[in-house]
Amino acid sequence: MRAIIIAAGNATRLEKLTEKKPKGLLEINGKSILTRQIELFEKNNIHDIIIITGPHKEFGLSGVSYVEDNDFQSHDVLGSFMAAKKFLNGKVLSSYSDILFDEKILKQILDFKGNIGIPIDLNWERNYVNRTQHPKSEADNVIIKDKKILEIKKNISSCNADEIIGEFLGPIIFSKNGIKIFVKKYEELKKNHQGYFHVAPSLKKAYLTDMIQELIDNGIDIEPVIINGTWCEIDTYEDFKNAQNLFH
Repeated sequence: MRAIIIAAGNATRLEKLTEKKPKGLLEINGKSILTRQIELFEKNNIHDIIIITGPHKEFGLSGVSYVEDNDFQSHDVLGSFMAAKKFLNGKVLSSYSDILFDEKILKQILDFKGNIGIPIDLNWERNYVNRTQHPKSEADNVIIKDKKILEIKKNISSCNADEIIGEFLGPIIFSKNGIKIFVKKYEELKKNHQGYFHVAPSLKKAYLTDMIQELIDNGIDIEPVIINGTWCEIDTYEDFKNAQNLFH
């Protein structure tokens, strides 16, 4: 399996903490986010690790490969992910450089047997207690029915009685066939799509969540990997302090 970590963004909400270095190099109790991710992947026999870089080119990490996203300013996360297109083959686990999760969650993700799976926290609302800088309305929610994802977008507040709302953690796991499906659909869209793309103003400005919704709308099964364990996103100073309490 290959792990691809997207680290091509500008961490504007962390201000001085990331003024001169990428968010992934922020230290959580003496060890950077990316170092923690890499060590966890390697412990679980994932040694082919690629980091997609943007404004910061030098990460100084050993045992990984780099792909430079030279167009990071003109597109968003989906475009950054596709900057590594030549590596999107075989089994792939994508993640972000500002997400931390424990080994229990990683093992749950790696046990997935379908084509495309996304880890979902059903107890997600607890993560937003006293989280004033990143409110619950910014959560990437999903609606689940019959073990399938029906919808993914921010701030889903209600669903039908036979449906469940959860939060998408950020990583995506693809089988060999699943990544082929993803890349093929993206290439079709790149040739033909115009205008808004789900909640994004254009395909170029789309997130991975927009692409997941596109696949769902085209009848492609996106399956939830229901997780339980410790995880966090580090998007604000408040999140940074929370991560220090969770990961020692």
